Amino acid sequence: MSAPAAPREKGPSKPAVDPTVHPASFLEDHHRSNHRLYNDDIAPRNGHGTWGTGNLFNWWMSAWHSLGGYAFAVGLFALGLNGWQTLLGLSLGMLIMLGAANLMGMAGQKVGVPFAVFARMAFGVFGANIPALIRAVVAVAWYGIQTYLAAMAVKILVVRVWSGAESLDSVGFLGLSGLEWICLLALWGLQLLVLQRGMETVKKFSDFAGPTIWVAMLALAVWVLYQADWKLDWNSNFGGEAPSFWGGLILICGAAFSTLSYMAGPILNFADFTRLGKSPESVRRGNSLGLVINGIAFAVVSVVIGIASAEVYGIPVTDPIALIAEIDNVALVLIAAVAVSSAQVGVNVICNFVSASFDFAHLWPKRISFKIGGAITAVLSIVIMPWKVYSTPVLVNTFLGGVAALIGPLFGIIMADFYIRRRQRVRIEQLYVDNPDSSYHYTNGVNWRNVTAFGLAGAVTMIIALVNAFDDVAAFSWPIGVVLGASLSLLFQDRKQTID
Repeated sequence: MSAPAAPREKGPSKPAVDPTVHPASFLEDHHRSNHRLYNDDIAPRNGHGTWGTGNLFNWWMSAWHSLGGYAFAVGLFALGLNGWQTLLGLSLGMLIMLGAANLMGMAGQKVGVPFAVFARMAFGVFGANIPALIRAVVAVAWYGIQTYLAAMAVKILVVRVWSGAESLDSVGFLGLSGLEWICLLALWGLQLLVLQRGMETVKKFSDFAGPTIWVAMLALAVWVLYQADWKLDWNSNFGGEAPSFWGGLILICGAAFSTLSYMAGPILNFADFTRLGKSPESVRRGNSLGLVINGIAFAVVSVVIGIASAEVYGIPVTDPIALIAEIDNVALVLIAAVAVSSAQVGVNVICNFVSASFDFAHLWPKRISFKIGGAITAVLSIVIMPWKVYSTPVLVNTFLGGVAALIGPLFGIIMADFYIRRRQRVRIEQLYVDNPDSSYHYTNGVNWRNVTAFGLAGAVTMIIALVNAFDDVAAFSWPIGVVLGASLSLLFQDRKQTID
């Protein structure tokens, strides 16, 4: 199968420009750059990175420790896995994820540009708007949902400590009560404030929010274990009949890749953070310690809470807010609700808000800055009424599941282009040049070969993710998309094309 032709990349072969170049001198030195492709927020890294191993360790802590992360982990019981099988699947998924995070993380630290700009190498200076827009849509939807879930945790706290708040909970508007609107808008404003203060504030908030959730999760684990008389049955199959050995093995692998799919979006735009990394070593150490240690520890606590809650209520409770509401100690409710809501804001900012803000800025750099992109994200997250999206499983599975299925092909194409085709060679200044002779202009700014590869691979992964006949392999849509996207990308490229 043939793909549209792409012009030969031009220009003398030379090493990549130093990614620490100052934005002001950047525009002076490269007069062909223009505001269709550049603003200070999406410029190459300015000076040495400030994110060290500890910051990335806390980043992963914030990324994992959330209401959604707990619900996902405990939800794996519904597949028919028992406790130890669920923990094994989660742990295996995190080890595989470490490889993917290192690939994107190291690339981001090396080149020093946000994800959307990084994608210009593979898709062209204007074609990169395709992955940017897809990632932004997913981020906005999950940002709204996560904000709503955090607001419900705050609502529980308010009702428990102020009995008069119940009167506000009886008046409804657009599907939420007055109290729910107050809690939602309060958290909405807090997250917007964090982002508007820039990436250094995001780093500091992540450093605070990540450890905070451990207070809530450990307190919740102790409380649920106490309620269950400290009984844990790791061999119970809460999802039904125990599978056969081979059936269990397949389910464990499915759980592993489902874990990877759960974090596929943040991994795709991981360069937004690691471009600020102090060194390649700090990125590798931050990933190894942060992802594996934080992830597996959180998985253990989540599975323990799930098993213990089944002892008390008959089935694993997938909603930690429901468990918090059952606590009869006001002090514990206060600690748990504050910690959970803080952690929820943390995970929302780093996994969704930052990505969407950069992606919107990339769509129109002349008019949209990082802060304006954040404001757009915040407004859209309310406009889509996430409480209605979250309460409609068909909508979540169809829309978000279908769009998220496209993340695998994007990751495969971008990584294959950078590591295999280009062998990590990049002309950073050319990522900001709108000129037919520039390295990443291709055809009218779009690399139609990779767009074609993405279209074909994406169609396959969406069918796998959404068509009921493929339910048995739906959990493997991400690795299938990665392999298929990378393979088609390499197959379609012009063998005679020169890579600078």
